[in-house]
Amino acid sequence: MNKIKLGLGFGLSTLAGSAMAAPVVLTALTDAVDFSTVITAVLAVAAIMVGVYVAWKAAKLVIGAVRGL
Repeated sequence: MNKIKLGLGFGLSTLAGSAMAAPVVLTALTDAVDFSTVITAVLAVAAIMVGVYVAWKAAKLVIGAVRGL
């Protein structure tokens, strides 16, 4: 049991030591990617999904109105 506690304490201390090191800078990686096209694609897919949802609800409304006649 003491060996487990000792190993766990050592593992946590090494993680804490590396977490306090210099921060990782990812600007070189993120500056190379143009997110505007990705955002446009995500918004386009969302707009299509909203359009399908509205069409589905409208079709259900029309079918309900026709059945009521």
